[in-house]
Amino acid sequence: MRHLAVFILSASLLLPFAGALGSELVEAGDTFPAFEARDQHDVDYRFDPGTATVLIAFDMATAKLANAVLAEQGAGFLDGHRAVYMANIYGMPRIGRLFAFPKMRKYPHRIILADAKNLLSPFPQKEDHVTVIQLNDSAVIQATLFWNPKKDPLEDFLR
Repeated sequence: MRHLAVFILSASLLLPFAGALGSELVEAGDTFPAFEARDQHDVDYRFDPGTATVLIAFDMATAKLANAVLAEQGAGFLDGHRAVYMANIYGMPRIGRLFAFPKMRKYPHRIILADAKNLLSPFPQKEDHVTVIQLNDSAVIQATLFWNPKKDPLEDFLR
């Protein structure tokens, strides 16, 4: 009986970490995981292995800053750099979406909406930064960088 109690106590202490153990972050040398999503205009998007750079904003404040910088660059800027920009909207309340989506539709650049529970879980993140994943032509990750849209020139992060 005592062994059972020790086992249950040990299992309960380790249980919170079980999810973290199974969700490893991607790193250089890994193939970028293929995914499908929709953009701010409700148009389907499928990841293209020819993409050179993936920009990922994990929080709304950072996404707003990144959107402002990207909007200044114009509509074809991301395509010209073979880059895509993703913004995390998973968990955004319905009322928030009513206000956010019309604003997002006004941006000249495409915003891929990360709206699935675990879509962004394989990617590293840093507070107040956009994760920048640089890929080769075969979609193998070459580097992961962190862009601060308040301070850093975007061009330093694109290939």
